[in-house]
Amino acid sequence: MIETSCFDGVTQIKMSRGGKGRIHYWVSAYLVDGVLIDTGCSHCAKEFVDYLEGTDVRVAVNTHYHEDHVGANKLLQERLGIEILAHPQAIPLIKRPPALPSYREITWGNPEPSEVNPVPRRIETSRFCFDVIETPGHCEDHISLVESSRGWCFTGDLYFGEKLKTAGRETDITAMMHSMKKILELGTENLMLFTALRTVEKRGQKALRAAINYFETLGMKAKDLQERGLDVSAIVDELMGGESMFCRQTAGHFSSANLVRLLLDADLS
Repeated sequence: MIETSCFDGVTQIKMSRGGKGRIHYWVSAYLVDGVLIDTGCSHCAKEFVDYLEGTDVRVAVNTHYHEDHVGANKLLQERLGIEILAHPQAIPLIKRPPALPSYREITWGNPEPSEVNPVPRRIETSRFCFDVIETPGHCEDHISLVESSRGWCFTGDLYFGEKLKTAGRETDITAMMHSMKKILELGTENLMLFTALRTVEKRGQKALRAAINYFETLGMKAKDLQERGLDVSAIVDELMGGESMFCRQTAGHFSSANLVRLLLDADLS
């Protein structure tokens, strides 16, 4: 299923595979002046492309290679013939998608291989200019798009919220914090974060600073507890009140324990 909303001239296209009376998980793509940022999951690809056939979409950008961001690539190319762009490190992973754990296959579906070209440093349309910023942390090939004159930042999975409770095994907290600081250092006024979830953060600078402060504070507490002799499990109990339900649902791929381990290894200076 898909839902659409408009924010300041940007169309947000939210999609999720429903089932048994509930929504599994939402992901968002964005369309602005012919530029499509991310293509969602393969489970929603047909409905998504059906919607896009009535729009002015001319080019698509994948913020990274994960299956909930590239799922409609192939169908977009077949039906609309548009070019798709991504970070050079993402290209081989989009052309030959890696095998997925079962929970991700069920939630998002396996993306079909698709042809992708390297994204330039800047994408210009008749009305806007998007700077392509390398923002690793969630994964190495991650990029964000910034339209400085409007204050727009399309963050992909750089920003999940001010207080992240779990992390995946691919996450690099040090790199993620550095990427958030890189966005702040651009000095974009009235920064608005268009995230890959359902959220649009209108106070983007405040949100990014809060997320950075959260990682720094939680990391210092975790390191202090480790120095006092607590192991990872005990630190999770102390700081988060126990392990997240996502640990069981994802067979340990996303967990609070992963987040604690990453914070213990992070450079918080």
